Amino acid sequence: MRGRNMKKTLFLLLGTSLLLFILTVWLSIGESARYRSGTVTSRVGLVKPELSYTVPSQSNYTTSPVISSFCRDVEDRLLTVSLKKRYSEDYYIQTVNELQNCTWQKRPQEYSKFRLYLSTCCNGLKNFIVSQNNTSLGSNITYEVESKKKILIAEEIYRMFPKSQPFVGAPFKQCAVVGNGGILANSGCGAEIDQSDFVFRCNLPPTWGNISVDVGNKTNLVTVNPSIISRNSNTAISFEVHRILEKNQAKQKAIFFHPYYLKNLAQFWKGRGVRAYRLSTGLMITSAAIELCEEVKLYGFWPFSKNQEGKPISHHYYDNILPKPGFHAMPKEFYQVLQLHHKGVLRLQIGKCEKR
Repeated sequence: MRGRNMKKTLFLLLGTSLLLFILTVWLSIGESARYRSGTVTSRVGLVKPELSYTVPSQSNYTTSPVISSFCRDVEDRLLTVSLKKRYSEDYYIQTVNELQNCTWQKRPQEYSKFRLYLSTCCNGLKNFIVSQNNTSLGSNITYEVESKKKILIAEEIYRMFPKSQPFVGAPFKQCAVVGNGGILANSGCGAEIDQSDFVFRCNLPPTWGNISVDVGNKTNLVTVNPSIISRNSNTAISFEVHRILEKNQAKQKAIFFHPYYLKNLAQFWKGRGVRAYRLSTGLMITSAAIELCEEVKLYGFWPFSKNQEGKPISHHYYDNILPKPGFHAMPKEFYQVLQLHHKGVLRLQIGKCEKR
């Protein structure tokens, strides 16, 4: 019975090409590996980036004299805010409304610089997904929380991993990272999202029926917390899903976050003031998208109980179930996203999309 229910859940996703599994008990490498540029280690195969990004000159960014003073003031406050303090929803919403008075413009210098930081830290182009190129047969991987538990990468598990990163065509020109915030309801953003070259989604959200007008239905990669499918052992369920998809020759392919990537990414954001039990899936995927894409636009990133006009909205566009208190540092993550938006690294869509 459980197998039939799992199949039904999975095949509701026909059209999705990649299911990225997030284990509730996160995996992490037990020891830091020593590695050389452009090579893989013999023990766990982690790849250090070959840095080749160039940083354009500052002259690529210009500001209208009429609004430059106001926008500079907004930027100064964004960059100097203390993430140790707690701010009200009204404070964040006011900041968003002020930012919307400043015309967004991509800033190549800031984008290249931030992408370089991420690549140096985490190298998503090589380490985002567990693959045979970055994880050795016979190596041991340990759980981050239960550090005494280990998973031996035996041949059966090793064969589940793709030979290399499964992102043919990267870097993609234009990517959409679609969160599940209630701000997406009645946004009319579906057509714009579906025109993106690559669409990331989080935690198996509904995209069928009338809601597709607001959220679209194109999906290239969607993250899956195994607890959505079953309350039993998350690692076992993840592997079972992989086997079911493969056995049924499904369009979807199950892949897995690389634990070393997640560990380094958490340290990266911790150094920028985001201290939480775990990063949100949205911030993880946004970070990867910046390395995998030339342009990144976020939709549905809104962790507040009311919209920018102060009207109450649901937590998700499909329900109002709140996350566990203290599990994620959502306001702090959102503030980091606001900073990246104002710097021109990525674009944050708030409110309704323009009709095309």
